[in-house]
Amino acid sequence: MTAAPDQQVDQQVDQQLDTVEHAATTPDEVQPFAALGLKPDEYQRIRDILGRRPTAAELAMYSVMWSEHCSYKSSKVHLKKFGDRVTDEMKKHLLVGIGENAGVVDVGDGWAVTFKVESHNHPSFVEPYQGAATGVGGIVRDIISMGARPVAVMDQLRFGAVDHPDTARVVHGVVSGVGGYGNSLGLPNIGGELVFDASYQGNPLVNALCVGVLRHEDIHLANASGVGNKVVLFGARTGGDGIGGASILASETFEDGVPAKRPSVQVGDPFMEKVLIECCLELYAAQVVEGIQDLGAAGISCATSELASNGDGGMHVWLDDVLLRDPTLNAGEILMSESQERMMAVVRPEKLDEFLAITGRWDVETAVVGEVNDSGRLTIDHHGQRIVDVDPKTVAHEGPVYERPYARPAWQDALQADTTVAAGLARPTSADGLRATALRLLASPNLASKAWVTDQYDRFVQGNTALAQPDDGGVVRVDEATGRGVALATDANGRYGKLDPRTGAQLALAEAYRNVATTGATPMAVTDCLNFGSPEHPDSMWQLVEAIEGLADACQELGVPVTGGNVSLYNGTGEPGQIDSAIHPTPVVGVLGVLDDVRTAVPSGWQRDGLSVLLLGTTADELDGSAWADVEHGHLGGLPPRVDLAAERALASVLVRGRELGLVAAAHDLSEGGLLQGLVEASLRFGVGASVAVDGVTGRDGVSPFAALFSESTARAFVAVDPEHELELVEVAEAAGVPVLRLGETGGESVVVAGGFDGGSFTLPLAEAREAHEATLPRIFG
Repeated sequence: MTAAPDQQVDQQVDQQLDTVEHAATTPDEVQPFAALGLKPDEYQRIRDILGRRPTAAELAMYSVMWSEHCSYKSSKVHLKKFGDRVTDEMKKHLLVGIGENAGVVDVGDGWAVTFKVESHNHPSFVEPYQGAATGVGGIVRDIISMGARPVAVMDQLRFGAVDHPDTARVVHGVVSGVGGYGNSLGLPNIGGELVFDASYQGNPLVNALCVGVLRHEDIHLANASGVGNKVVLFGARTGGDGIGGASILASETFEDGVPAKRPSVQVGDPFMEKVLIECCLELYAAQVVEGIQDLGAAGISCATSELASNGDGGMHVWLDDVLLRDPTLNAGEILMSESQERMMAVVRPEKLDEFLAITGRWDVETAVVGEVNDSGRLTIDHHGQRIVDVDPKTVAHEGPVYERPYARPAWQDALQADTTVAAGLARPTSADGLRATALRLLASPNLASKAWVTDQYDRFVQGNTALAQPDDGGVVRVDEATGRGVALATDANGRYGKLDPRTGAQLALAEAYRNVATTGATPMAVTDCLNFGSPEHPDSMWQLVEAIEGLADACQELGVPVTGGNVSLYNGTGEPGQIDSAIHPTPVVGVLGVLDDVRTAVPSGWQRDGLSVLLLGTTADELDGSAWADVEHGHLGGLPPRVDLAAERALASVLVRGRELGLVAAAHDLSEGGLLQGLVEASLRFGVGASVAVDGVTGRDGVSPFAALFSESTARAFVAVDPEHELELVEVAEAAGVPVLRLGETGGESVVVAGGFDGGSFTLPLAEAREAHEATLPRIFG
């Protein structure tokens, strides 16, 4: 065990400690509760719970643990719907659900996978590199704490307008932070999203996902049980960086472009985290850990209170024994610090020496800072004096719960009435006009190639990546012996969410579900990160409630449970009640699916000539909120595409069965940009063109050639199959009730499109399409 440094304090500091005894005798002492983010009634509630005023240290603990970021006080009553709507059938593969650091899913053969997505939005605006880097570090530690080895990460990024002078600062910092931390850990980045929109200008979204692998018997939970067990803090030392960081930043709005409070953003050390990963895995293998919790938002305050609250007794902590980088930190600062790369474990006394031997071998600094007892209380001493004496449940799990008022915004009806048709947006009808439109969409920042970003990430380190961007879903191998693995996809469309937050959330789930299915994997579970405006504004609160309701219903219909996630609120800077006062409602949804053999995973592009291209699903005239309306007209209005979850489920069954039977050579979902965008992306994937005709779509579905090419109707995908398998795949589709139509075949060095429009057909050479698709982001960001 590494000895604690000499942390001498003089007699004057000792006398200034705000002890429990002192608090009881000074009820009228003024305390800075408002500066810590507490409302007057919340502060009074703390006094009522304690029967006295809180000490300075207790006030610090309650303030961070009762923050929006840690307590979910505005969303908790609505998030319960995810659990309420989980059926026994949905629980069949669920080993750990909502409430732990991450959900755990049984993927077969004794293997389990844990995965979760979380936000680090506000810190990433203040200090983009460290904000993004520590966001990755935090979600990785959540996965470690479940007993798993992290095997891959994903990132979901949203920035302001590409031409805004501040956007480049945030983009460069965030992308470098995500890549720098993940690459240093040796974790492949297998996918994600990159979106630019003016609504995110002052509130960029940095959502990070991690997936880990473990055996069923290796699951670890965050609880402190067993009287006499030791509480051990190990990893990096506690410093002054990130004091109240994520917990306060994520619970505050930004005013005039700066945070209302500017605590230091945490500083990450990926090399320390890499050592911590290996150290934890050896500790688990040695079976010397009874309970474990990572230290993220709220630091020691969170770890001690949650471990004690989840246990069956109490806990006593000696704060003097916490190893410090800065010995001048006071008790409240030590408790609130969000310094990175730290873990807290509960260890049996007879296992302590073995625990310390393992951390010693990895040169991980370690200190015993407490002990589990049967008091039912969390008590903390500093310099021999009692500074915390609380019921841990009141700190960690019994904070305020609000039923915030919410109402449909006054501007919502007008927004939905402003359809692309009502706005009279011009639609090209000639071959030349359609071709030019396709090229502009292909080169637009949100549809352009993301290679400028993903090339900064390592996608294939560890050698288990089967698919990664630009494929629809990322696929990683779990078991080297059998090839068993998992597929992951994350999606959201804030424009759809703005038009109708309930439908927008369901569309996010549907697209992620569909993207997992295009790889041939069976969708099994969901994680989500709900990014919205201030819960204190009825408009934003209504959007959040609608999204949760919609997502809970859709998960139930698709049979995929929510296993955990994150809520990020206060993403807004505008005047309350206005249409532009907050970000677009952005419920990011991640879906996990299972493959029995990743060697059969289906890529999203065709690799040879002569394959038949088949369209699965039907097309309607659904262009409100579309990429075309945005890129060509700067328009947002109307209603998003219709959701048909039964059709999504049927489509997925065809895609999965097609992979199992070895029929499908390639599959690509249809979403933003529509059919033509998908065709070009699939052709660019391996440099093989295609010739298609859309008159079959226009005739069968009663839509114009323009709508056939650019509509964003859902529950659609196209597949490429060998002609000898075409009839068999058609039979699979028809048996599932999925409409199927032959579009054409692969081959050549161009995408050729025909279909009843003026001019007959048009050609997009792949070289020209590639230049348009790949040059945009490097041109903008260098």
